[in-house]
Amino acid sequence: MMNRLTPTVKNLLLINVIIYVIAQLFGLSGMNRLMGLYYFDSPYFYPFQFFTYMFSHGGFTHILFNMLGLFFLGPLLEQFWGAKKFLTFYLLTGIGAGFIYLGLSYFQISPMKEMMDLFLYSPDPESFYAFISEYDNYSSIQSYRIYEAYADNPGSSTLRAQAVQVVQQIYSFKINIPMVGASGAIYGILMAFGFLFPNTELMLLFPPIPIKAKYLVLILGGMAVYSGFSENPGDNTAHFAHLGGIIVSYIILKFWQQGKKDFY
Repeated sequence: MMNRLTPTVKNLLLINVIIYVIAQLFGLSGMNRLMGLYYFDSPYFYPFQFFTYMFSHGGFTHILFNMLGLFFLGPLLEQFWGAKKFLTFYLLTGIGAGFIYLGLSYFQISPMKEMMDLFLYSPDPESFYAFISEYDNYSSIQSYRIYEAYADNPGSSTLRAQAVQVVQQIYSFKINIPMVGASGAIYGILMAFGFLFPNTELMLLFPPIPIKAKYLVLILGGMAVYSGFSENPGDNTAHFAHLGGIIVSYIILKFWQQGKKDFY
């Protein structure tokens, strides 16, 4: 099975695994803080993270499934395109997915920042309640207790300061979650496989059933769109990065296309 590995895929696997092992030995959170991709407004954001985030992972299951996708589909594309073109595609798709992830995140976070700025400009119980009811999904019990006390005593400077602190903490929490993982590039690879070999059947792991590549791309793309805009509390998956990988992959493939497709 190892003989099927192509050079670029093998090197990408090694780089990801080595970085993961180093992160485990010296502290995963510290590695992710350095390499993970943060929102533009975060104090931890640096431009180089558009490249480094795709080589850092949040846990064993995260890296396992990403590397399985690279292992099974990557060599086929590298053989089809050649090493240089495949590596270019992989990196452009991953970097592009990062840009789309932050771009789409802006449309979710920007209204939150506007509401926060309005509250900070003129704090009052009503605007505090509006903010926490819309955006506080993690410590709502404590937040609502502060609101109830603040509503009963709106002139209290202590309660106003507590409300301001809660609002700032909620916003800070939102923008300071790093996005890590090769998922954007892996979804790009999946999109490329479905584009070039749409009728090739792939075997799913869960459930273990065959499905044509073109249908798998449609299903996963639809799930990424739905999950990304649903904003389910506690869902830390970067669905917009998955969607971004598919979009960037499609753009690159159309640019490279020479008027024909291969069907297998």
